[in-house]
This record gives sequence, C-alpha cells and structure tokens, in this order.
Amino acid sequence: MSRTPQRPRTVAYTMSRFPKLTETFILIEMLALERQGMRIEIFPLIRERAPVQHADAQAMVERAHYCTLLSRPTLDAQIYWLVRRPAAYLRAWWRALRGNLASPKFLSRALVVVPKAAYAARRMVELEVDHLHAHYATHPALFAYIVSLLTGIPYSFTVHAHDLYVERPMLGEKVAAAGFVVAISEFNRRMLIDLYGSIAAERVIVVHCGIDPTLFRPREQRDSREPFTIVCVGSLAGYKGQRYLIDACARLRDRRIPFRCLLVGEGDDRPRLEAQIRHLALEQQVTLMGALPRHRVSEVVRQADVVALPSVVMPNGKMEGIPVALMEALASEVPVVATSISGIPELVRDGETGLLVPQRDAAALADALERLYADRALGQRLAEAGRRLVLQEFNLERSAQQLRDLFERDWRSPEQRRSVQPVEAS
Repeated sequence: MSRTPQRPRTVAYTMSRFPKLTETFILIEMLALERQGMRIEIFPLIRERAPVQHADAQAMVERAHYCTLLSRPTLDAQIYWLVRRPAAYLRAWWRALRGNLASPKFLSRALVVVPKAAYAARRMVELEVDHLHAHYATHPALFAYIVSLLTGIPYSFTVHAHDLYVERPMLGEKVAAAGFVVAISEFNRRMLIDLYGSIAAERVIVVHCGIDPTLFRPREQRDSREPFTIVCVGSLAGYKGQRYLIDACARLRDRRIPFRCLLVGEGDDRPRLEAQIRHLALEQQVTLMGALPRHRVSEVVRQADVVALPSVVMPNGKMEGIPVALMEALASEVPVVATSISGIPELVRDGETGLLVPQRDAAALADALERLYADRALGQRLAEAGRRLVLQEFNLERSAQQLRDLFERDWRSPEQRRSVQPVEAS
C-alpha cells in the first residue's frame, strides 16, 4: 500500500512592501528556503510598483497574496472572524489600538493592518500555513501578531534596524507572543535583552542576513593605472552618510589623488547631495547613478577599488543594521571602509576584514581611502579575509538552513495548544 507523501512545511512571509528594491535580502531568503524544500506563501502589506525591479522578484509577485483594503474579500473576512471567533477578533482590535495609541502614525496604520491581517488569516487557514514569519518589528510584526491571535498559527519576526532603534510600539508584547525573534546582529540581540530582559533572552536568536556567494565571486585584479574607483551602495538617505563621503572626496581631490566615486541608490537626499557636489566642484569625480537592479549593482561593485559606506546614527536613533552592500563587496573581494556603529563591526573588523572610521568624520574617511589607494596589497589582504568571513558567517544557504530548522519546530506554547485550536478552512 503506497503512503501519501508528506506535504512540505508551509511558511507564510509578510513584509511592508514587496517587491522592494532595497530589500532584496527578503527575496533571496525566500528563494533559498524554497530551494531547501519549504513552501513559501507571500502576504505583503502593500504592493510596491517601483520602475526598477529584480528579475527574480517577478515570479514571486505573480503568486503573492495582495490584499485591497476596501474590497469585498476583506469585508467578508471581518464578518467571518466576527462570527467564528468574536472574542479573538475584538481582542485583536483592542490590542492593536491600545498598543499604538501613543503614536498617531502607527495608530493610523494599525487601522489598515488589522483588517488586512483578518483577510490574510482566513487565506492562511485555507493554504494550511504552518508558520508565519514577518520581516520588521513594526507593522509586519503586528500583522503576524493579529493573524496568530485569530488562527493560532505560531509566528516569528526578524528585527533589522529602524524597527528597533527608532519607535517600538508593542514590541515587548510582540516579542512575548512570538515563538522566536530573529536578530540580524549580536548588537540587536543585546539591545532587545536590555529592553525586555528574560523574555527576550529566551526568544531572540541571531541569524545573519546572508548573500549568495555564487553571485559575488572574487573579481579580477584591477589595473592600478586606472582611476581609483570608490563605490557606495545605499539609498540616498541621511543615515547612509553619503554627504561625508562627498566631503572626503573633496579632500582626496585636494591631495591630487586620481579617483572617481559612484553612488548607487535613490532617495530623498538626492537634491541635497547634487547641490553639495556642485558646491564642491566635484561633478567630474562624483556620479549619482540612481537605483539599479541587483545584477547591475554587482557589476558596479566589481569595478570598485573600495566600497565605502559612511553610515551615521541619526538624532532619532535611526541607523544601519549590518548593510548587505558590505557583505556583497567582501564576497567579491573588494575592500571596504565603513563606520563603527551598530552591528557593522561584526562584519567589518578593523584591520582584519576592512577599515573602520568614526562616524561623521570626513577627514578620517579620506585618510582610510587614501591608505587603500596607496597600499593595494593591504586592500587585497583585507578583502580576502572579508570574503572568508562572509562565506562562513553571512552565507545565504547557511542562514536559510538556520531559519528552516527554526520553522520546522512547533512554537506554540502548551497554553496555546489548549486554548487556540486551529480553525478549519471554510
């Protein structure tokens, strides 16, 4: 008698926007999990319609479960849960409103998240979802929290940067209700434990974001007679610190160092950066390349003599986590210069896998860049060590395997198993 094959473990993923060019790490994480045998269902809060997209995203977009707020299916889902689980549905609304009451911005978004989560909860039951994972501790984690309240499906979420460093509505409650929480750095894990004590210590697990080393192989040695090429990859936003890199470029020019600087990315800071470039008369050396798809970013990085990312901590606490752009550069054996903030020193170990400088210090940044210009052998040694570290600790397949092992477990507490029985699909 033949046995019915066991269905693959089904994990639903949620994020604020999909597909988002600056969040490629979520896309490649889902693709890696599917290669490892998991079934992934995608529930974005918003459909991103950016003009530039990664080719790998299109198939995911076509099968993603997008929800329109003002639609009949969303209305039907509210009625469904109000009839099937009125106490849980009303509790979800009460907790979401109470937990976000102090922030008008988060409160207004909670009014959208709850009905969308109710719709997704019904679809997840129909799809036999085993586990729900959210990227970011803000609205996506609230979405997962509501779905779990309604269905009993266990959830987890990944904490990155702004979602931890700036505003943290309901974060303690979300951590306590989650099966586990992923921190992308030891820095984040320590911060969560400092904030929430033993509850966080029991639940927070470090899983580094990973890159695919097959896409970022060591590049050929560049001709030292070519202009020294500096590349910066990141959205044009204050916390990325591009203004300090442009100031450093002015210093390099004044020192008569032949160079070019390519800034890859787009964002609200473009007008200010363009004005700064004009003011410093750097139009011949510094180029804003705009947003590029992943394969083009890889090509630009492979042209670099150094990748620089002078990130800063903003007055409101906004800062980097561990930038994927630095992982990709090191995987390509391109030396990096970065600032010593947040989790960056876990990847860029000063004098070992790269050079670190103080934040907001254009002079120190220029000195580090000049050092790599003058000593190409040093840059090569740092880059080779950086690639080894990336392959060992920031490898996509290794990170995906860690997540898969976590997703395979049943994270419901005994109380949840007794009090919240899974809803049958209608």
